[in-house]
Amino acid sequence: MSLDNVRLFLADNAPDIEILQLDTSTATVAEAAEAHGVAPGQVAKTLAFRIGERPVLIVAAGDTRLDNRRLRETFQGKAQMLDAEAVLALTGHPVGGVCPFGLTSAVPVYCDASLKAHDEVLPAAGTVNSAVRLAPERLATLVDAEWVDVCQPPASD
Repeated sequence: MSLDNVRLFLADNAPDIEILQLDTSTATVAEAAEAHGVAPGQVAKTLAFRIGERPVLIVAAGDTRLDNRRLRETFQGKAQMLDAEAVLALTGHPVGGVCPFGLTSAVPVYCDASLKAHDEVLPAAGTVNSAVRLAPERLATLVDAEWVDVCQPPASD
């Protein structure tokens, strides 16, 4: 059902975007980066939080970590990550396949500035083995996302 919701969303809003389905899991940033042959930062992870009473989704580069201070200042409250059951109920997507497309609830989506470091990013497409490729700006436009800066820069090796 989740993949079908994403298919319908893309058919209506971006019919040129192809859903990439693999035979292997892409549920984690590391798995997705390896399977698609990209840097971990190009994997666009979608995280679900509750801030006060309101749920939000934040899409960020896969190689970043959230900065709790920035998150609190930006959203004027403490963010609590949702558990797998709440994520599925909110988005219609299972953890590992969560994306900002084809949501079953009207939930605000925010794109972190970390995505802008890449010409192309790969968010999941509703399942633990699917994704799409698109420019970060197009991602934000498609889901009517607001840009925020709530992540720490990737750790340098």
